[in-house]
Amino acid sequence: MKTRQDLEQLYPGVYKARATVVRRVEFDAAHFLPNYEGKCKNLHGHHWVVELGVEGEIDPKTGMVVDFSELKAFWEDNLEGKFDHRLLNDTLVNPTAENLAYYILSFCLCNITSTYSFTLAFVRVWETTNSYCEVRSS
Repeated sequence: MKTRQDLEQLYPGVYKARATVVRRVEFDAAHFLPNYEGKCKNLHGHHWVVELGVEGEIDPKTGMVVDFSELKAFWEDNLEGKFDHRLLNDTLVNPTAENLAYYILSFCLCNITSTYSFTLAFVRVWETTNSYCEVRSS
């Protein structure tokens, strides 16, 4: 069986494998929806799950697109403090799952620098175990 390195040697510059890598993070936060008529207009909380999906070429040396710990560190250093055990309305005027996903995507696109060899492909925000919103970069 041929390894990736074998294929690189046989077909230099041709064999470029790409992959999508997803890091899942979780936090607890409250919110209310001021522009919604229904029970979610009232203050309530969720156990939120966010998935950061990045795409890139698999590095032939490491065999990775990105080390999962880099994505975790990016989240912890830049975003976790804005959301975990917070009122999301302090960050977003109308913190729907859609607006939260868009905010995270925009923040990541503006703050993931060219030092990384990957690009953010999508952000998925789970409001409940059955419901999520996904926004994609184009």
